Amino acid sequence: MPQTPSATKHMRQSEARRIHNRSQKGVIKARIKKVLAAVEAKDRVAAEKEFRTVTKLLDRAGDRNLVHPNYAARKKSALAIRINSIGK
Repeated sequence: MPQTPSATKHMRQSEARRIHNRSQKGVIKARIKKVLAAVEAKDRVAAEKEFRTVTKLLDRAGDRNLVHPNYAARKKSALAIRINSIGK
């Protein structure tokens, strides 16, 4: 247990940040699944719409070190390849 008031405050802040970060990662993963579901259904319009949303979320998360920037780039690339495999 923390011994000083500032350490207690830091513990509270860390827990609040952890909860927020986990929820943001969950949002990103859910959006990625929506893109993949649209790709499986061969719905290019829906997949591209969701891809734009996911791209924005991944860029922001990478900038804030919520996820590693290379992870964000890798996911965006992989999703784009899957969407382009549908064809026009």
